[in-house]
Amino acid sequence: MEFNVSLRKAIKTGKVVLGQHETERCVMDGEASMVVVAKNCPEAYRDSLTSESEVFVYTFDGSSVQLGKACGKPHMVSALAVVNPGESDIISLKRT
Repeated sequence: MEFNVSLRKAIKTGKVVLGQHETERCVMDGEASMVVVAKNCPEAYRDSLTSESEVFVYTFDGSSVQLGKACGKPHMVSALAVVNPGESDIISLKRT
């Protein structure tokens, strides 16, 4: 699976929420299927997500600038929540 391709497909065909605050809200509401955080996302934020819920957190092997580019956005994205993967296979990361 090519992560960037799967992420773009999830953004186009499903529902993906960008940003730390919106991601945290989705996790607290139980809407997030999985969360992706950039490698340089604050560790305290990452720990708070895993301690407060059972959601799968995948660490993107790149900075928030690179994650933003992977999302097709011209800005930094340090965290995102996949609510509905649409036609993407991004949820298969849970099994690895």
